[in-house]
Amino acid sequence: MSFLFRRPLASAAIAFALLIILLNTVIVVPETRQAIITRFGKPIYILNQYRPNQPLGSDGAGLNWRIPFVDNLVWVDKRVLDVDMEGRQVTSTDQQRLEVDAFARYRIVDPLRMYIRARSVDGLQAALVPNLGSELRNELGKRPFASLLSPEREGVMDNVRRGLDRVARQYGAEVIDVRIKKADLPTGTPLDSAFDRMRTAREQEARSIRAEGAKTAQIIRAQADADASKIYATSFNKDASFYDFYRAMQSYQTTIVGDGVNKPNPTTVILSPQSEYLKQFSGR
Repeated sequence: MSFLFRRPLASAAIAFALLIILLNTVIVVPETRQAIITRFGKPIYILNQYRPNQPLGSDGAGLNWRIPFVDNLVWVDKRVLDVDMEGRQVTSTDQQRLEVDAFARYRIVDPLRMYIRARSVDGLQAALVPNLGSELRNELGKRPFASLLSPEREGVMDNVRRGLDRVARQYGAEVIDVRIKKADLPTGTPLDSAFDRMRTAREQEARSIRAEGAKTAQIIRAQADADASKIYATSFNKDASFYDFYRAMQSYQTTIVGDGVNKPNPTTVILSPQSEYLKQFSGR
């Protein structure tokens, strides 16, 4: 002890060295991470490894140790991770070219396999993105564009998830879910052409509906005129004088008073008392 007091610089150097050794020996493993201990690049063991149906931090998290300056740490996230895929072109069975944005959620369940096959999470994601695009292209290429707007879309996503999961298992990961964020027609000439085709089809459909409506209206109008003529003829045959009187009263009301809907301006009619039009005012 007296030596340490007499040599404060040496004491400080020894304390600093011990602190460095302690920091390189003690490991604090968070609940949300897995730690792969490698020795000269070779994996030795795993701390806080993911296990199904086990709460985070229940086993392996907290203080641990390693051989200083010999063992290295590789951190692997234990939580659910996302991988995004943007702007991939897919052709549906009805020859619609689509630009698809999608994402997948996954979890690393075998960090040792992930480290051996991909070396890091970034390497794993780089392997998953092209496979996600390939699975989407294969699955959407079997279906028309309209299937993406129907309940059938759920089945499509399940098939894509299973296909991507088979690939992810080779890298020690498990795919939990796959979803399409956006599926649009490409911008520019293809999109404009598609809109023009859709507009033309809707205009043709509208013309067909209007023509059918006009045809039906003519049939109804002709039938109504025939029924009216039949009723007029029946009334005339029953009482010709009353029918003539009734028709004259209707004409007087429309011409002089108005029809009750359109209110005309006051009307002045100058006729001879002997006019045939006014014969109903002369009495019998």
